[in-house]
Amino acid sequence: MRKAALVTVLLILASNTAWAQFTESDPLDSAGFSQERLGRIDSVINAEIAKGKIPGAVALVARNGQLAYFKSFGFADIDAQTPMQKDNIFRLASMTKAITSVGAMILYERGLFQLNDPVSKFIPEFADMTVVSEVDTNGDVSATVPATEQIKIIDLFTHSSGISYPFASNNLQKTYVDAGVIDGLTSKDITLAAQMELLAQQPLLFEPGSDYVYGLGLDLLGYLIEVVSGKSLELFFSEEIFTPLNMHDSYFYLPESKFNRLATLYSEVDEDQLTVSQGHESNIILDNPRYPAGNGQSYFSGGAGVSSTAYDYARFIQMLLNNGELDGSRILGRKSVELMQSPRIDSDGDQVPDFGLGFEIIVDPAKAGELGSIGSYSWSGAFLTSYWIDPSEDLIAVFMSQVRPSQSDDSGEIQHHGLPST
Repeated sequence: MRKAALVTVLLILASNTAWAQFTESDPLDSAGFSQERLGRIDSVINAEIAKGKIPGAVALVARNGQLAYFKSFGFADIDAQTPMQKDNIFRLASMTKAITSVGAMILYERGLFQLNDPVSKFIPEFADMTVVSEVDTNGDVSATVPATEQIKIIDLFTHSSGISYPFASNNLQKTYVDAGVIDGLTSKDITLAAQMELLAQQPLLFEPGSDYVYGLGLDLLGYLIEVVSGKSLELFFSEEIFTPLNMHDSYFYLPESKFNRLATLYSEVDEDQLTVSQGHESNIILDNPRYPAGNGQSYFSGGAGVSSTAYDYARFIQMLLNNGELDGSRILGRKSVELMQSPRIDSDGDQVPDFGLGFEIIVDPAKAGELGSIGSYSWSGAFLTSYWIDPSEDLIAVFMSQVRPSQSDDSGEIQHHGLPST
């Protein structure tokens, strides 16, 4: 499923229309789109299902707050021949990161910390970090040097803390794996606090603030939310984000009554064949392929742990498009959203994106190499989900399927620019 193709179809169609509130009761409306061209989305998704690339999908587009396109395709479970429904629940993986970023900004607005505060002000275990200086031929860290800079809270938003992921192939991978650091998705009875204490004992990949590496910084940001708020991340999200936005199908761990709506996770073993995931087919190990249903339910990953529906997530990103408000619920102030949308990390044209406080930002559409508007922002998830927000066109879009690994995970596909996501 090529994200570039779907983005192209969506953005070519946009034109002016009158404002309407984004509510569940709205009828499907063109919102200024060409219905013939909207139909091309059907063709693209159905073709990927027919080729055996994806089992099914849900796609949603809204413009000017009006729901313009909302459809389901294929199957939520192929073997059971369970049709995909618009209210199926998907593992968001890295699309959780935007929620955690918003959660942290809620506390920032309340004056409970400054973005340039050191993390160690609130989590002392991160006060005296070291940086990798040498690695032996076995991949073991053989030498470190003391970090000269503290990890700042803002570094966690932008993946500039020097904290990586165990699945990432770099000088910290073996150290993380040997220490028992996890990628963020688990059914083990472990806690965020215990994992972050373990993470603090590992060296950093580089001096904080000096570079970009995709990693567990958003899990640490989630733990910071717990420390500062005095609540579990699960409770904080529920009270501060999900309930005010009427996101009634968004959870870290699903209630049993909703297990049947969780889309089955697949792996693409051949170019045209899907099999039910066993959780170990890719570099991201999922010890329970039915996650977030099952055992554990004690680790709240701010970088990867939330599951949701396309509609719920659309309400979340519509709030961001509305500068922090939706249907009378004010989650963030306008200036906070503007700060989040401002690039802090500059693209190097290869693996480092123009990145703000929680999202990739399009600074130059020509440089990005695909249609888009300056100031659009987006991200994706490892299990073949993605979203994007285009303020200049007053447009949001959500795509959800469930495949990992996928032959479509390389550059130009639904995984944005081929960047690793969890």
